Amino acid sequence: MTEASGVITETAGNGGPVRVAAPRTWWQRHGTTTTVWVLRLALIAFVLVLWEIAGERWIDITFTSKPTDIVARLVEWAADGTLWLHSWITVQEIVYGFLLGAVTGALAGFVLASLNLLYRVLDPFIMALYSIPKVALAPLFIVWFGIGMHMKVLLAAATVFFLVFLNTAAGVRDVDRGLVDAVRLMGGNRWDIARKVVLPASMTGVLTGLKVAIPYALIGAVIGELVASNRGLGYLINDAAAQFDTAGVFATLVVLSVIAAVLNVFVGLIDKRVNKWKPIND
Repeated sequence: MTEASGVITETAGNGGPVRVAAPRTWWQRHGTTTTVWVLRLALIAFVLVLWEIAGERWIDITFTSKPTDIVARLVEWAADGTLWLHSWITVQEIVYGFLLGAVTGALAGFVLASLNLLYRVLDPFIMALYSIPKVALAPLFIVWFGIGMHMKVLLAAATVFFLVFLNTAAGVRDVDRGLVDAVRLMGGNRWDIARKVVLPASMTGVLTGLKVAIPYALIGAVIGELVASNRGLGYLINDAAAQFDTAGVFATLVVLSVIAAVLNVFVGLIDKRVNKWKPIND
């Protein structure tokens, strides 16, 4: 019996090793994570204190505001309902746009990458469309879909679609051909290969695309609100900037950051659940 890195290795009756987790203290199990979070909080506190001091002594707060003013603006907006009204509208646009772009991007990436000839034919056209700045699409989307929520949702979806599509397609095309051949040798058909090999192996690419696409869904929705809207967090940014309310602009940015963080946590939970089948590397 040997013990290393919190794992006890014993020899089984058939001569093979059996790995049994050794008992560990709370700090051994959570020490690294705790340290990381403490350092993060310390860094945030340091930046906020430095910002507050600089705003009072060295920097014109007309341009940078200061943390206490930003908190005051958030409290004010929360009290009169402004924060909840506009945040809920933007959250709907982000979530609907993210889901629409993610589903269509994943399906298109999976299907096209599985059809090699079709993928090679369409690849340059897809990359050309991907290269178009999504800000430039906003006026066109206004003409097509008006200035309602649909326009923001579709703009966010268009931004997310290409990121998820490209990462999904890369994951499908990088599947180990040896696994595909093995399933074929065992009598598997095209459906078996897609369901049991390609889909699980490509999930890393799909989830990478989802993680990368989260801030872009937010960007797409907010761009639509900045261009033409009288509701949403993008509208709040425009309104605050027009009144030289720097604290209002920063307060809105804080809310957007929180929304993005929550979406990242959600995708991270999906990642852990989907990738349980993967072996744990020592």
